[in-house]
Amino acid sequence: MSNLNKLDFTALEVSGRKYLRWVQDVKLRLIAKNLRLAIEEETDNPVGEAEKATAMIFIRRHIHDALQTEYLAEEDPHVLWVVLADRFDHQNDIFLPEARHDWQHLRFEDFKYVNEYNSEVCRIRSLLKFCNEILTEDDLLEKTYSTLSSQI
Repeated sequence: MSNLNKLDFTALEVSGRKYLRWVQDVKLRLIAKNLRLAIEEETDNPVGEAEKATAMIFIRRHIHDALQTEYLAEEDPHVLWVVLADRFDHQNDIFLPEARHDWQHLRFEDFKYVNEYNSEVCRIRSLLKFCNEILTEDDLLEKTYSTLSSQI
């Protein structure tokens, strides 16, 4: 009986925490189930009522109970998708200033091991890429060279 309630991935929290991961998980699962069109804008290929219902059930299963109650009146998965995006899709506004700050203050000499520095560079680079700011290889090399201590 407990397998009936088992989720494919973590449900979207009321706070919207990890919204971006949730979006990716839902999109991938809907693609796998051939239901992605149910959350897309109007397309040339109309989505049947059964597909919409299946997508809606899947999305509702993967949002917090309070969100399910709040959006109980929504019957179209595309409308629910847009409403949730309007509510939670402000992550870029949060991540971009933080990533820029971290990049600006990143110094090679602040790390005990090269792997720690590389890991932090990868994290910051990923955040910037997510926010549509690309760091080139030259940027990475310049950052490393410019932050090396002259005593090394």
